[in-house]
Amino acid sequence: MGKEIENDRQLRRGLKSRHITMISLGGTIGTGLFLASGASVAQAGPGGALVAYALIGFMVYFLMTSLGEMAAYMPSSGSFSTYATKFVDPAFGFAMGWNYWYNWAITIAAEISAVNLIMKFWFPNSSSALWTILFIVVVLTFNILSVNMYGESEYWFAMIKVATVIIFIITSFLMIFGIIGGEPVGLTNFFIDEAPFNGGFLAIFGIFLAAGFSFQGTELLGITAGETEDPGKNIPKAVRSVFWRILLFYILAILAIGLLIPYTDPRLLSEDVAVSPFTLVFDKLGIAFAASVMNAIILTAMLSAGNSGLYASSRMLWQLAVDGKAPKIFAKLNRRGVPIYALLATLAVGCLAFLSSFFGDGIVYMWLLNASGLSGFIAWVGIAISHYRFRKAYIKQGRDLNDLPYKSPLYPFGSLFALTLCLIVIIGQNYTAFIGTIDLYGIAVSYIGIPLFIIFWLGYKIKHKTKLIPLEECNLDVEKK
Repeated sequence: MGKEIENDRQLRRGLKSRHITMISLGGTIGTGLFLASGASVAQAGPGGALVAYALIGFMVYFLMTSLGEMAAYMPSSGSFSTYATKFVDPAFGFAMGWNYWYNWAITIAAEISAVNLIMKFWFPNSSSALWTILFIVVVLTFNILSVNMYGESEYWFAMIKVATVIIFIITSFLMIFGIIGGEPVGLTNFFIDEAPFNGGFLAIFGIFLAAGFSFQGTELLGITAGETEDPGKNIPKAVRSVFWRILLFYILAILAIGLLIPYTDPRLLSEDVAVSPFTLVFDKLGIAFAASVMNAIILTAMLSAGNSGLYASSRMLWQLAVDGKAPKIFAKLNRRGVPIYALLATLAVGCLAFLSSFFGDGIVYMWLLNASGLSGFIAWVGIAISHYRFRKAYIKQGRDLNDLPYKSPLYPFGSLFALTLCLIVIIGQNYTAFIGTIDLYGIAVSYIGIPLFIIFWLGYKIKHKTKLIPLEECNLDVEKK
């Protein structure tokens, strides 16, 4: 079926080097940095937050270099679902694909909810339905026209976010050294009270879990490979910037927050954009309308997340259909090379999930969100396992590593390090539910994503009687397009 569809219409390689670079740069920047970073500093102290984010940063770096090696060699819009199918087990690839599609479909619903809250900041008495419709129209327009339009929109969304973080970091350090904004702050706040570490190991571990969610979306790089011009060159180029963007955007931003704002400041724990740590710093400098400016930037981040979510999930659903793992209709492309039915189905599911927030005090919606919460980490586990087996199969089959367009550094340490930390995050997701009186409801809500993944995996395995693919039988042939 896949070949028949490919001969009819194909995805277009319309993403240029600058698109991939900015999608890659902007992938990690969102509400996790703009809002949640303040709570991280408050809960674990500035030093604890730095340790947690640095560990997650290294994990993500190794995950992206692992994914980059496979994507540069074998670009596919199915990304890690395709790699898991070829290098691990078709059932594992099936579960990975549907898990990731579900994750982003529900994320679209979450972004719809968040956009409504943001718009109520400016228009408190406005209709939620109006902002919902506008959000849907915007992200659908960017995705439905062409992959180039998606790339261009994400380029400018990412540009705004990147510029904001760079301005914030430069401004913050000028304030820290007293060049602007009054007396130099220096290290005064960094060592206040129990700082730089507050709450010990458990506090750092708790931030470690939260930090993982902030970095989700970096794996979009793999999804874009199927529609990238010259992926063998452009994917490695984007991957090489991962470590530096993590260092720049998260480590320096959190260091700046920890130096300028005492971790004891109760405003850091608020999720209100008016007291975002970025807003607090700009306010401290005396910039008028700081809250409104940050509100607009956070709105951009949410539009970007919804835009990318619709892109990634529709491509994953398209690849599943091409591989015979989803209904055939989702494999159809329009004349511009866009998987139109996969796009509309994904958006419909996101909208239905959003509507469920109005029923039963949002209980259904919260269960859906929690079920998707671990999906990103499960995808990361799949990337690490797939890369570990890809490299082993590549060597086992007598191929030359020098022929790879890009080689992930420190193999196998990188893959195994990332795999270990991902499993720790998954297992420790709600560790407090196991302390003292066991909270069965809390455990069920937090870990519901795991049994759902296992049901998909084992269901496909039992039906199709699949097995772990021997290394010498892994399909390393690259389809020429």
